[in-house]
Parts: sequence; C-alpha cells; structure tokens
Amino acid sequence: MTAFSTLSSTSLARRIRGVFAGWVLLLSVAAIAADSSRIAHAEIVAGEGGYVLNADIELDLNPRLIEAVTRGIALHFVAELVIEQPRWYWLNKAVVERELSYRISYHAITRSYRLSIGNLHQSFESLDSALRTMQRIRNWHVTDRDTLEPGVSYDVALRFRHDTAQLPKPFQVTAIASRDWTVGTDWQRWTFLPGVVTSK
Repeated sequence: MTAFSTLSSTSLARRIRGVFAGWVLLLSVAAIAADSSRIAHAEIVAGEGGYVLNADIELDLNPRLIEAVTRGIALHFVAELVIEQPRWYWLNKAVVERELSYRISYHAITRSYRLSIGNLHQSFESLDSALRTMQRIRNWHVTDRDTLEPGVSYDVALRFRHDTAQLPKPFQVTAIASRDWTVGTDWQRWTFLPGVVTSK
C-alpha cells in the first residue's frame, strides 16, 4: 500500500512537471511569435569623411503601440551601435558607441504622422509610410576615418528598440509589466574589416 502511494505521488509529480514545462514552452513560443522584429540587413561601408551604416529593420509594431500613437502618444525608438576591438589578453575595447534617435507622433489637426530623426523632420499621410522610412537606415555616419585602423578586425553589434524611458511617466510603469511596449530586435553581430581608403 505504501509502495503504491509513493509510486502514484511520483507519477503525479512527473505529470505536473511535464505540464508546467509544456506551458513554459508555449509561453516562450508565444513571446517569440508576438515580436518578430529583426535586423534584416546591416553593413558598415566607407563614406565621405569616415564610415557609415546602412541597415534594414523589420519592426513588428503591435496593436497596442499603434493605438497609442494614433491617440497622441509619441513613440521613441533608438538604433544602438557598438564597435569593439577584440583583445585576447583582456575584455574587448569599445571603440565606437553611437545612438540614433527616432520619434513618431500623430497630429490630429493635419491628420499626418511626423517622423523626427535627430534634428530632421518629415511628415507622412500614413503611419506605415513613416515606419517604412524609419526602418531604412541609410548613410548614418558612425565614426571618422581615423578611428578604425585599416586591416584590423572589429566586432560590430547593432540593435533597434522602442525606448520606453521616453514614454510619459504613467506609461513607463505600464511598460514595465507589459511586453506590448518593449518592442525591438536582438543584437545583430558581425565582423568588420576596414580597408585602406584613398582620398580622391
């Protein structure tokens, strides 16, 4: 009788663990599916006076954020770039750390969306148009030519995210408890080898 009770308890515990593991897996898959934002393409190339970044972002803006901006709440996004020089004897050395800020807002009087990139502003008739422009980073000057040594390999990391710290205070509290507000990509990492740039 005792052996039977022990076996039943063990079997029940295994079933509970199995169900719990299944729920954790489902929640993880749902969380991944809910935000499929990613960096589709990114590269650093030589530009005028230094190096520039070009990137294509796929940002999954959920209904909560779409509703927020159409109701007059400005959404802030940020592209974050880090360039590091690997060091075998110590931690990598951060050579470049840059941010590019975006702001999308809706103007009810003109029924237009305004996209601000740094100090530049542009108006759009639809939110989709503003988002498409925001997700195409072109010729972002990330560093001067003499910052990176030609022929030396550097590790580059880039991500794009909704900056919840720029939300009004009541919404910042909500953002802490809800994944709907924390939209963004994972870090995209690659190796960059600067070449010798000859002046024209």
